[in-house]
Amino acid sequence: MKVKIKRVDSSLPLPVYETAGSVGFDLIARESVTVAVGSIELIPANIIVEVPEGYMLVVASRSSTPRKKGLTQPHGFGIIDHDYCGPNDEVKIQVYNFTGAAVEIARGEKIAQGVFVRIDKFEWEEVEEIRDKSRGGFGSTDLPRQESK
Repeated sequence: MKVKIKRVDSSLPLPVYETAGSVGFDLIARESVTVAVGSIELIPANIIVEVPEGYMLVVASRSSTPRKKGLTQPHGFGIIDHDYCGPNDEVKIQVYNFTGAAVEIARGEKIAQGVFVRIDKFEWEEVEEIRDKSRGGFGSTDLPRQESK
């Protein structure tokens, strides 16, 4: 499947899948950014993507980013919707600096990854009860396991 993409700065490369087995493609910083201690910054990723209908683009940390840079995504990951593809809709990578020092991101540095995920939309069917038995509520899988008799 081909996906329409526009680079904001054409001197920087398009995203690539680094290996044949990669499910995500690396996203790079269009600008150098300093992320202060305990702050959240948006790093422009240099691309505007027309996500195919029926998909979303997930922006996630590269597995090495928290360890190497001390940055994480405050929401865990970002979602780029199908209709977020206008002339000012550059993908941005939201990062949080959890270290004790400012973190420098260099222009062109790999800082996150993108993954296309197929989605479905559902209709709600409101009911009075879902089930007559509860699993145990929030944290229920942390409770000691009950042996069935």
